Amino acid sequence: MKKILYCLTLTLIVFSLGCKKYLNEKPDTKLEIPTSLTDFQALIDNVSIMNFGPSAGETSADNYYLTDADYASLSQDNYKREYTWQNDYLFSILGNNDWFNTYRPAFTSNTILQNLSLSNYSSASQSTYNNVKGEAYFTRAQAFFQAADLWAQAYDVNTAGSQLGIPLRLGTDFNEKSTRSTLEETYDQIISDIRSSIKLLPVTPAHVIRPSKPAAYALLARVYLAMRKYNEAGLYADSCLQIYNTLIDYNTLSTSAAYPFKQFNPEVIRENKTPVPMPLNNSRARIDTLLYSSYANNDLRKTLFFKSSTNGTFVFKGSYEGGSNLFSGIATDEIYLIRAECYARSGSITNAMKDLNNLLINRFKTGTFTPLTAANSSSALSIILAERRKELLMRGLRWMDIKRLNKDGANITLKRRVNGQTYTLQPNDLRYALPIPEDIIQITGMEQNPR
Repeated sequence: MKKILYCLTLTLIVFSLGCKKYLNEKPDTKLEIPTSLTDFQALIDNVSIMNFGPSAGETSADNYYLTDADYASLSQDNYKREYTWQNDYLFSILGNNDWFNTYRPAFTSNTILQNLSLSNYSSASQSTYNNVKGEAYFTRAQAFFQAADLWAQAYDVNTAGSQLGIPLRLGTDFNEKSTRSTLEETYDQIISDIRSSIKLLPVTPAHVIRPSKPAAYALLARVYLAMRKYNEAGLYADSCLQIYNTLIDYNTLSTSAAYPFKQFNPEVIRENKTPVPMPLNNSRARIDTLLYSSYANNDLRKTLFFKSSTNGTFVFKGSYEGGSNLFSGIATDEIYLIRAECYARSGSITNAMKDLNNLLINRFKTGTFTPLTAANSSSALSIILAERRKELLMRGLRWMDIKRLNKDGANITLKRRVNGQTYTLQPNDLRYALPIPEDIIQITGMEQNPR
């Protein structure tokens, strides 16, 4: 298995960078190519590759801020540039950056899909074959969606056919030139992959590190939410919750624990993590003051999600990873909020508030929660979106939300103040599509995101 992983990693480096010197290297005949279902399942189960979320969206979003001293302590200049929404050089060059780590699971998935037909398996192994194939489709879709969230503009049905999308690498030939699809083609591919996975995945996975049918429904709901296709988002959120809808009663958790939530807790539908980059380390990242103050005193999230830092500030401790890594997977609380939002947008106020209250009664101290009400759809939507931000902070979703909500006219303007200078990101700014790493542009000749 180590030989297989080494082979894939080496090939991916060539695939990602297009470095010509590798073409002249004599292949190592000892390297193994995966051919069996066992090999493919082992590749899928490599969580350090396949269950990985990029950090740049959360680093760029507005859930936190850095003091001048903490900003100065960032030893890598690209993080300073990322924090202040600079036009270029936001990612380390030829390194272990978000681009490499986002496309790596897509490449591994391509390897599996391309070679599955060559594997020998009996009819008794059909379910394993279907599961592996479904997991590969799911993981590629998730990788492409994460890439689109970072390196493409918010989806707009009126312009998606002409806007820049991402490179859709669907094979393993690193000699194939990378080109950018349109945004419409990007999302069509993502949706196609998820729909393919739904047909193949089991209802209950062997473990939540693996995708499942409810996870695929949930991912499709998230994708349609990003596209602002709210009817479809609500339908697929409902499909997920019809299968799995467990919520944790936060009263059962310890508010004094360093990390109150267990990894793989009962709300997790599919595990995915984001290793914490320098700006988001809880020794630096201070939670936005207005966001923290928006939690009611009886709201257990106020003590389970945060701990006090210096000078009356607060830092985040509420990751569903059970430690310092950030959870970027799929959990039932997010899906309840998607369905609630879509109900509100469709005018189904009673159902919208029922979903929201079902979530919140599990977040407040026992006996202190008064169900929320809304007089109209607009009021319901406002309440639900406020709770969405409070519930899902530091999960890699805020950047997507800002982009889509600004397309809906939310007029969210981001501001940072560093050493007396104010940096501003206006609604629908071109910088919401982050710059593709400059070395990738130089090597591939792809078009860079405009500024």
